[in-house]
Amino acid sequence: MTLIRGDGQRLLVVDDDPGMAELLATTLRLAGYDTTVVGSGGEALRMCREAPPDLLVLDLTLPDVDGLSICRALGEQGQSVPILVVTARDTVEDKIAGLAQGADDYLVKPFSVPEVLARVHALLRRARAGAEPAGLRYDELSLDERLRQARRGERRIPLTPTEYKLLEYFLVNPERVLSKDQIMDHVWEYRFRDQVVEKLISRLRGKIDAEGAALIHTVRGFGYRLGHAAPEHRRDH
Repeated sequence: MTLIRGDGQRLLVVDDDPGMAELLATTLRLAGYDTTVVGSGGEALRMCREAPPDLLVLDLTLPDVDGLSICRALGEQGQSVPILVVTARDTVEDKIAGLAQGADDYLVKPFSVPEVLARVHALLRRARAGAEPAGLRYDELSLDERLRQARRGERRIPLTPTEYKLLEYFLVNPERVLSKDQIMDHVWEYRFRDQVVEKLISRLRGKIDAEGAALIHTVRGFGYRLGHAAPEHRRDH
């Protein structure tokens, strides 16, 4: 099997199990990634502030600051580091919670080496690749794809890579109703439960529509639409 290789990108592995951390680090280093390992959430947050990695490989169960709190803290600080959760927590509720708090992908232990490398590659590609026009705009909402930055009017909107990918998809398809399946296929390239899309939409809506008229609408029974309000469309999740 041909394994997907990196090109020296800086990865930070956060796991307090020395054996698992060494397995992940060795796998990633052999695949061409510059990989650092830390065993605590506090140290991970410090390193992300001082020298943000290109990608964070994060366990959820840590001795001090848990993984969900790290995802939430990075989002609140406006950090856009892609996050791959690698954890033993395997329930649907755990996956929804991780993705809802800002993780970009979720992989359950035990894992296969090809799958880890494929997920890492996909997240790094998503983080650096845009739809390639100079920018996208709808009304006062815009994406500068050169700077990877979203704005509504003069207000800058910090987005995770997954939120960015979703907003980009909406802006490429303004006024069009997008189904949950279409969103999953475009944003993640594979399928999760519907609740994951609902959580992601809710999180993006909270950022985009926080200080203005609603632009992201639920079209009951069909999906979601970026556009101005219409009488038959409501903001309900």
